[in-house]
Amino acid sequence: MQTTTTLTSQQAIELEDKFGAHNYHPIPVVLTRGEGVFVWDVEGKRYYDFLSAYSAMNQGHCHPRIINAMIEQAQKLTLTSRAFYNDKLGECERYLCETFGYDKSLLMNSGAEAVETALKLARKWGYQQKGIAPNEAEIIVVEKNFHGRTTTIISFSTDPDSTKGFGPFTPGFKVIAYDNLDDLEEALQNPKVCAFMVEPIQGEAGVVVPSEGYLQAAKMLCAQHNVLFIADEIQTGIARTGRMLACDHEDVRPDI
Repeated sequence: MQTTTTLTSQQAIELEDKFGAHNYHPIPVVLTRGEGVFVWDVEGKRYYDFLSAYSAMNQGHCHPRIINAMIEQAQKLTLTSRAFYNDKLGECERYLCETFGYDKSLLMNSGAEAVETALKLARKWGYQQKGIAPNEAEIIVVEKNFHGRTTTIISFSTDPDSTKGFGPFTPGFKVIAYDNLDDLEEALQNPKVCAFMVEPIQGEAGVVVPSEGYLQAAKMLCAQHNVLFIADEIQTGIARTGRMLACDHEDVRPDI
């Protein structure tokens, strides 16, 4: 395979357009390196990286402590898979549990995978703990949500761009209005509901902040109806809103 490091921005864009699947529409800037809050394109122009990989790069580019840790581990052991124990996973899980105040943690590769796992966990809890009849569990979600792009997740999306051409969709979801406690309370009357999932601040919908007290009241309603409260903090967690979790602003502790 031939490679080159002297591509112009236009050449790089044309190359990706020709050989890459057209599932995304990037900003026409071709980045080649980064340091801290800055990134540079292939022509050497410097930019502030305000996007930060949708908040995944809040620590900045090429942080020396992170780079050194990656190199040190890669030189020692590349991967074990979950078929074996290793001497790092337990330490990481303990740190996560102590930091966020939970009993268990499960590492995921992506936000969509985390959401899918939360849905599975909620359904199994509904069957094993709440006593919902097999294959009848329902999960409440909200309009204009964004939780990922897998088939199950887009099944409860209200964005036509996310659903057009990808049906049939996964059943078992009830869509209600965001920031509407009356809608939530009505939906919770269904005894087959096992969970309510919500973004504390809606991201893709346009950074929509709910009314003060909404999250706390929603959590209380879920508790009253024996329903799990799931907060998708993929974009808002880890101090991106000024608190470790966005739910912390209302002293809400999600079940998942």
